[in-house]
Amino acid sequence: MPGKGSLSPSRRAWLRFRRNRLGFFSLVLFLALVALSLVAEIVSNDRPLVVRYEGQTYFPIFKDYSEKTFGGDFPTPTDYLDPFIRERITSGGNWAVYPPNPYGHKTINYFAKSPSPAAPTRDNWLGTDDRGRDLLAQLIYGFRVSILFGLALTTIGTLLGILAGAVQGYFAGKTDLAMQRFIEIWGSMPELYLLIIFSAVLAPSVSLLLILLSLFGWMSLADYVRAEFLRNRQMDYVRAARALGVGNSRIMWKHILPNSMTPVVTFLPFRMSAAILALTSLDFLGLGVPPGTPSLGELLSQGKNSIDAWWISLSTFGVLVLTLLLLTFMGDALRDALDPRKADK
Repeated sequence: MPGKGSLSPSRRAWLRFRRNRLGFFSLVLFLALVALSLVAEIVSNDRPLVVRYEGQTYFPIFKDYSEKTFGGDFPTPTDYLDPFIRERITSGGNWAVYPPNPYGHKTINYFAKSPSPAAPTRDNWLGTDDRGRDLLAQLIYGFRVSILFGLALTTIGTLLGILAGAVQGYFAGKTDLAMQRFIEIWGSMPELYLLIIFSAVLAPSVSLLLILLSLFGWMSLADYVRAEFLRNRQMDYVRAARALGVGNSRIMWKHILPNSMTPVVTFLPFRMSAAILALTSLDFLGLGVPPGTPSLGELLSQGKNSIDAWWISLSTFGVLVLTLLLLTFMGDALRDALDPRKADK
């Protein structure tokens, strides 16, 4: 078995991360939830995965079939929640395989026995929202939207922050001074007011929201990268590279950046938490994703407007808190794993 001295720094950091049980368990659970949300159509959908009807095999999850295909009267898309259709495709030797939760995020349960919003039942495990849509399906798809949005916003903000901080820290001098003044001016702009203005002028969309938040989300990381580049640019290996005639771009990205990634990697889970929280807050205020898009913030707004429907607020708040806690625990474990003071522990 190789000793500690034969392990690479990244390998030692990974072993320290694994020794943090709470952080490692949070990573495993978070990845499992993300994987589950990425196959949401298989887990929660109002269409069967496969139907065997009168000797023919159909895959409604991939293709639309008219009601006449299964003995209905109309050439319209099949409503697989219709009791008549369900009886046709599950009797007389026919069979169908439904997802564990037979509702999609847009599915309205017209056959519910209680008015909307309805409390949890055997049909709707977490109840329905104020439009009769299954709450569990809303949470699964809303979680996926939040995670993908947070990942995209974190990636864009990280790349912009690394670029800006690297240029500031490496060239320093007047370049650093000019960019610092620009960041101070840009950071003083009222971000929320700009979002309100653009939301009123332009049609709301996820891409527009991503662009607007990306314009401001890089500045905090740029400060840390700038500090690392200012410190590392004076190191002997950088001076030696300059003496050998290595270009500035190669020194920045091949030599200094790999030794300046600790704050970048450490803050990734926290930046993703902030991105998810920002999307949820904007959706709660009605400034986020377009109507019809599954959203945790929109569900929280429903819970605020329907105090008696406690299952909406409780379920949504639970998903949001669990997500942020997992990311926080992962960030804490990652910070400890990359802490140079704990390198020999």
